[in-house]
Amino acid sequence: MFEFNFTEEEKKLRDEVKDFVKSVPRDLLIKMDRDEVKYPKEFLKEAGKRNLLGLRFPQKWGGRGLPWTGEIIALEEIGVLGNALACLYSLVSIVGEAIDKFGTEEQKEKYLRPMLKGELYTAEALTEPRGGSDFFGATTVAEKKGDYYILNGQKRFIVGAEGADFFLVYVKTNPNVDPKMGLSVFIVERDMGVKVEYLYDLMGTRGGGTGRILFRNVKVPAKNLVGKENMGALIFNQMMIPERMTSAGGAIGLGRAALEIATRYSSRRKAFDRPIKKFQGVSFRVADSISVLDAARALVYFAARAVDVNSPNRRRMVSEAKKVATDTAWEVINHAMQIMGGIGYTTVYPIEKYLRDARLTMIWTGTNEIMNLLIQHEYYREVLENEKVGRDLEKDASSADESDEKVFE
Repeated sequence: MFEFNFTEEEKKLRDEVKDFVKSVPRDLLIKMDRDEVKYPKEFLKEAGKRNLLGLRFPQKWGGRGLPWTGEIIALEEIGVLGNALACLYSLVSIVGEAIDKFGTEEQKEKYLRPMLKGELYTAEALTEPRGGSDFFGATTVAEKKGDYYILNGQKRFIVGAEGADFFLVYVKTNPNVDPKMGLSVFIVERDMGVKVEYLYDLMGTRGGGTGRILFRNVKVPAKNLVGKENMGALIFNQMMIPERMTSAGGAIGLGRAALEIATRYSSRRKAFDRPIKKFQGVSFRVADSISVLDAARALVYFAARAVDVNSPNRRRMVSEAKKVATDTAWEVINHAMQIMGGIGYTTVYPIEKYLRDARLTMIWTGTNEIMNLLIQHEYYREVLENEKVGRDLEKDASSADESDEKVFE
């Protein structure tokens, strides 16, 4: 941890979250991984009682009004519990972002406030059977009928579907325009007629109630529209900040958990009459792991700061943070398993669970290949727009004036 960079308030927050994490029953984690628990409401209720949900949101609605850096501190600690709990914890931040930034006062009172108290549960409905990364190709539709909209379609891979009281749903409201101009966002309560099917046997990230939700002539009041009609692209772009920042923060915690277990193990486990940490093949893996983990953590906090100050390159930084943190967690957890050898591949230690959990982080909230597309696009734009600013580096070569050699076509 970068404690030297924390304020006293941030240190206190970290200790609060650590205390909460220590209180989570071991039995809950085991039962979730066995799919014996479909949706851990008690976890969210307790977090709400401790005022640890939606830390960034205004105190008026029950948050703490903290910056993103504060939320990352909390997310790293929550991340050691595994992906499912970290994701359910993050959904409050993700869905809350749309309601806080674009919702009406009535929507904040009805949905945001009880959600921050841990009394109302939510899920975000993005992915559809026909595509994941192709978000704007959504086929779920809503047709306006007076004071209501009629929704038809389906969403899948919805974490929290099993226990959610309401869903933040992206639907097509104008099929006759560019897809980016014809999407809208609705708050849809389960009791409005949403059919939830829990059907996924997941490799990891179990126990979070991941399922499919169906809309068959679901009647949603017009007042449940978030923002304005056909404003979905704008909301989506804003939502990608909490989507990806929460993934990054949780991944750092997951990687850290694996490395700490492997480090302690290598200090105790002996081979050839000495602790295996004495062998460079082991200790260098620890060194490599903590180096990349610290680098990823620094990038995540830097991205959080970029969002807090509304930096023009925040979009690129957030994408980098998600990509690097999740790739790094995967790398570090694999190192941890290699350090521990065969026992790391068993359920005697949670390393194998961390590995199963971590694999999903490189796929969800936009695959890391999509992150690469965003990163390169933003960086090309930044460099080319600032071509005349600063030193002309191309001239720092002895033959730089040989213009005939600079052939581009």
